[in-house]
Amino acid sequence: MNKTLAKHFESLEAQRAELLTSLHRLTADRLNYHSEGRWSINQIIAHLIAAEKLSVAYLQKKVLAINEVDNTGVYEEIKMIGLIISQRLPFKFRAPRVVVENTSRSTSISDLEKEWSSSREELRQLLEKVTDDQINRRIYKHVRAGKLNIQHALIFFREHIIHHYPQIKRLM
Repeated sequence: MNKTLAKHFESLEAQRAELLTSLHRLTADRLNYHSEGRWSINQIIAHLIAAEKLSVAYLQKKVLAINEVDNTGVYEEIKMIGLIISQRLPFKFRAPRVVVENTSRSTSISDLEKEWSSSREELRQLLEKVTDDQINRRIYKHVRAGKLNIQHALIFFREHIIHHYPQIKRLM
């Protein structure tokens, strides 16, 4: 695996492990508690998983023709900065319909952990296929930021968890 992608992936895995470890002490009732119109902790975790799974599925298709697309440049770097800032601000965003439709209804944290582990393994296998000269190719499509590269995808996954972490902390 490319060293840069490996570093991002290892960081993502550490972040996921830390988040899930912090949830192990909570009861099933606490993990599934939500007030009217708000998500429970398990629903937030399911949302994070769905967003990643859909992104990985998209990337798996795009990597098949990775050499047919251009590299990202300064414009995409600027878009990525904007995306990071948007995830760090305390604003709520409506989840894309496709993510909502593909979000697990599971109320079991152990089932969600297994699903996330499986999705992350698919991501790891995908990253193994990307060569050093391909890491800047425009193969990731973010719903709001548009076409980005696979490094940007990994950064977004990290930022997406950071974005939802205060919401999880409030519910803990």
